[in-house]
Amino acid sequence: MGFRKDFLWGGASAAHQFEGAWDVDGKGVSIADVMTAGDNVTHTPRRITDGVLEGEDYPNHVGIDFFHTYKEDIALFAEMGMKSFRTSIAWTRIFPNADDAEPNEAGLQFYDDLFDECHKYHIEPIVTLSHFEMPYHLAKEYGGFMNRKAIDFFVKFATACFKRYKDKVKYWMTFNEINNQADYIPHHLAQEGAILPKEGDDLEYMMYQSAHYELVASALAVKAAHEINPDMLVACMIGMNPVYPATCKPEDNMQAMMTMNFKYWFADVHVRGKYPSWLLKLFERRGWNMDITEEDNKALLAGTVDYIAFSYYMSFATEAKAENPHYEYRPGKDFVRNEYLKASDWGWQIDGLGLRFCLNWFNDRFGLPMLIVENGFGAYDKVEADGSIHDDYRIEYLKAHIEAMKGAVEDEGVDLLGYQMWAPIDIVSASTGEYDKRYGLIYVDMNNAGEGTWARSKKKSFYWYKKVIETNGEDLANE
Repeated sequence: MGFRKDFLWGGASAAHQFEGAWDVDGKGVSIADVMTAGDNVTHTPRRITDGVLEGEDYPNHVGIDFFHTYKEDIALFAEMGMKSFRTSIAWTRIFPNADDAEPNEAGLQFYDDLFDECHKYHIEPIVTLSHFEMPYHLAKEYGGFMNRKAIDFFVKFATACFKRYKDKVKYWMTFNEINNQADYIPHHLAQEGAILPKEGDDLEYMMYQSAHYELVASALAVKAAHEINPDMLVACMIGMNPVYPATCKPEDNMQAMMTMNFKYWFADVHVRGKYPSWLLKLFERRGWNMDITEEDNKALLAGTVDYIAFSYYMSFATEAKAENPHYEYRPGKDFVRNEYLKASDWGWQIDGLGLRFCLNWFNDRFGLPMLIVENGFGAYDKVEADGSIHDDYRIEYLKAHIEAMKGAVEDEGVDLLGYQMWAPIDIVSASTGEYDKRYGLIYVDMNNAGEGTWARSKKKSFYWYKKVIETNGEDLANE
């Protein structure tokens, strides 16, 4: 009744957040490389600069130097008992500018070596093709995924990876958290679609049009993967945060349902290969002349995914407003505080049971196998005088979420392939660019001020997760 015997217990990260070596061995500049550091204390947001500028602080340039320490770090993952490791391939290591004629051999070789090191310890690599690290050249010179040419660039990149690693990587994802851009705010559009909006641009239209090109690119990549090696499995990757109604009012329930539709329609297209009717009505209501061709529709239908991968960190609540008669999702306007939940230092509401909600929502809607590829707790960690780190708050967070997914497997029968907690080692936060926002079970001695030795040490959660994996999720006690 518990988790499957081959359950993929592991951890997840992203190339731009931990590899560093941003300009080594021919790597090009990515969107992440032009994002400055932010700060939760001063509430300083990250900025996207016009290229790499002297005097700016770009934490992704260094990450935690995993590019040079991956052997030591993977050995620590193996000591923890990890059976899988989700990472991403930096597009700009393979095609530095996106429009390069040939892939960069040095970049391809790095991932060969990385995956070989994983297999040395019987760790299954799980790979995301595009994780917030699209080529800056693609954004600057082509307009990112507002340009149909970006489809061909992505498919070329994906195909090169599938061919090179067809015998080393079984589990793939195309675009990380592709639906984050549903908020159509500039930095999400830049991260997910390599779009650099100008003042006066219609951000909502740009989001839907660029997302369409991404979805076509994803579908064509899925088709290519199946042709190269039919045993490879390719998923969509959805940033999943369920939306509850604020009250029992029918209007609030309708608002919650439609907000879920607006935020997660990307999964409908990935899995079913076609647009939902309500979204086509939205395009009509807006009067947009969307560039969606008959060939695109055929590609979407032919390139549906094999499984659903998703991240889960928090849930939201919403209430209906009289000025919103169509119950549309309006970013930043209709969410309300859920008084039943506590929140992290970064304001993220903590809701373990929400993960069970997500698993059932996906299962009832699509019926595909699922893989949780991100779930973790960002917090300030304190190093004691003896070097120990007692992160019981992280253990309690992970424990509550593993209990929730266990309930979904045992009581509702969801088909869950594995669990990739975020992250096995401290990294640069994607949202704030901070080192001090720590997710890892392995501590990295570096802070926001650039002070530290880069030394790795094991937190209390390291030993707890090792026990969880050893018992296949049966022993969750925090002792």
